[in-house]
Amino acid sequence: MVNIKNVIVLSGGFSHEAKVSKTSSNMIAKALQKNGKKVTMIDPVEFASYSDMINRIKEIKPDIVFNGLHGAEGEDGRIQSLLALENIPFTGSGQRASAISMDKYISGIIAEYVGIKLPKRRLIYNNYEYDYDPIVKFIGFPMVIKPNDSGSSVGISIIEKECEMKEAIIEAFKFSEKVIIEQFIDGRELTVTILGKKALPVIEIIPHNGWYDYKNKYTKGKTIYEVPAKLSNSELKLIQKQATNVFALFGCEVYGRVDFRYDGKDFYFLEVNTLPGMTPLSLTPMAAKEVNINFTELLNKIIELSLNRKL
Repeated sequence: MVNIKNVIVLSGGFSHEAKVSKTSSNMIAKALQKNGKKVTMIDPVEFASYSDMINRIKEIKPDIVFNGLHGAEGEDGRIQSLLALENIPFTGSGQRASAISMDKYISGIIAEYVGIKLPKRRLIYNNYEYDYDPIVKFIGFPMVIKPNDSGSSVGISIIEKECEMKEAIIEAFKFSEKVIIEQFIDGRELTVTILGKKALPVIEIIPHNGWYDYKNKYTKGKTIYEVPAKLSNSELKLIQKQATNVFALFGCEVYGRVDFRYDGKDFYFLEVNTLPGMTPLSLTPMAAKEVNINFTELLNKIIELSLNRKL
């Protein structure tokens, strides 16, 4: 393990996922402090500009910035670009991979290009008029309507009737200027954490009711997690191969999580999460624990991998 003493943890931020980010960041900070690190928490919203925030970070002179932000600004490459320009080490993927992964539509095009299946989908833009009949005919019901560049299941609706579309689209546009209308894949929800270049055990997500929305994601007892997921050896090898391939293809580094739907025949790519949550119910620490990597060891590994790559 690289010997470091001074860590900044980025927390909160401007996105709709600020609350989740603060929970993750507090967990990260407490674990690092218990491990003997000096930790300074920084929230971008407390500064008049990003320039002011970067200046404050430079004053502190951290050995590394642990990025605990989620969603827009923190996960889409902007923070990564600012830190890289100042040669400040930070955890997770770089700016280009972060930007690609955050854009669900673009990342899907790239995944499909290398033979990974996608749900049928269409991209729509805010303040444009659309004839939705061809879209409905192409995708069918049930369908998923979701923001193109947000996480934590915010702004997502799963609908079964055309009369529900307008309200769902309005809701999604609250979180992004671009919205994806997508085929709902009936089947199992699976996720694969990548740590370094290795896929950790696959997790199956089974909500007690409905789907894996914000409430089921962050409320204890609302969801069952099968770790490892009950898959055959061939299924396991295939989904882990697809996850590691797409992770590398996007240029992602250090750690991340790749989400899929599985209809029993094919794995359908949904997205790459380059800054997975670190809350008590988060999937990446859960996967790490399955291979005897505790939370502190996971953080140390993330820091070590981040320091050993080039910005």
